[in-house]
Amino acid sequence: MRTAVTALVAAGLLAGCAPAPDQNSGLDVGADVVSPVAKDEAVAALLPPEVREAGVLRFGSSIGSPPSAFHLPDNRTAVGLDIDITDAVARVLGVRVEREEAAFEAILPALGSGKFQVGTGNFGVTEERRKTIDFVTYIDDGQGFAVRQDSDLAPVTDIAQLCGRIVGTGAGTTFESTLNAQVHRCAEAGLPPYQVQVFSEQSAYYSALRQGKIDVLMSTINGLRHATSQQPNLRFLNEFRRLDVGFALAKGSPLAPALQAAVNKLIADGTYQRILHKWGVEPSAIETSQISPPELR
Repeated sequence: MRTAVTALVAAGLLAGCAPAPDQNSGLDVGADVVSPVAKDEAVAALLPPEVREAGVLRFGSSIGSPPSAFHLPDNRTAVGLDIDITDAVARVLGVRVEREEAAFEAILPALGSGKFQVGTGNFGVTEERRKTIDFVTYIDDGQGFAVRQDSDLAPVTDIAQLCGRIVGTGAGTTFESTLNAQVHRCAEAGLPPYQVQVFSEQSAYYSALRQGKIDVLMSTINGLRHATSQQPNLRFLNEFRRLDVGFALAKGSPLAPALQAAVNKLIADGTYQRILHKWGVEPSAIETSQISPPELR
């Protein structure tokens, strides 16, 4: 009989999705690291009164990117680092999570409209985003590159190394912004520009990389490390830069102090470390949660 994890891999391959953890990945997607978490009355008291009374927080979540957030083979049950962190924080606060799946690029605008109170999707803290969004940090991830095994591209330490190549990335991401902002570097160096191809789904850009439709992929460090460990003929090239990642909130949201205190409670009692270990991302641990810190440089 196949394990749940093995079945998960098979389902992901049949659906053409991004790879899920397999039995060789060292990840146990079924490990319960959240249910022991208890409500902390002092932390819960930081919530706005109307939220405490409602007993629910509305999350908009981007799902489809292991190990951050992805579906089990039933295509309904969401699992991943973001899911566990969110559910553990909700337990500390004594509220229920009302989670709605949304496209990555749609979540931040929806915070301003009030559709969602909190957004998750491996949102990196940047100066541009801080103008309109507040963040409560919970991991340190960032930008990296992946290529095919036969690529001649050296580890990218300067965007100009991409000149003349086709670069794939996700829509509405910091990667897209970085690439678009730096493409002028190629002309300044007398080189042909790189072309940026943007994808809305992770499965599409991994497929494009495997098929040679793009030369290199720019995405999250944790996501790329995981995906290249699961897919043949792909390899993680290198980290490019680190970014704080956090819960996204409307600017000035009164929820920020409560979420920050809840994350710090999880760090203090060891739950946070158990969650990161479960998903194999211990190098992304932070020492303390912050509210909208400056962008890492």
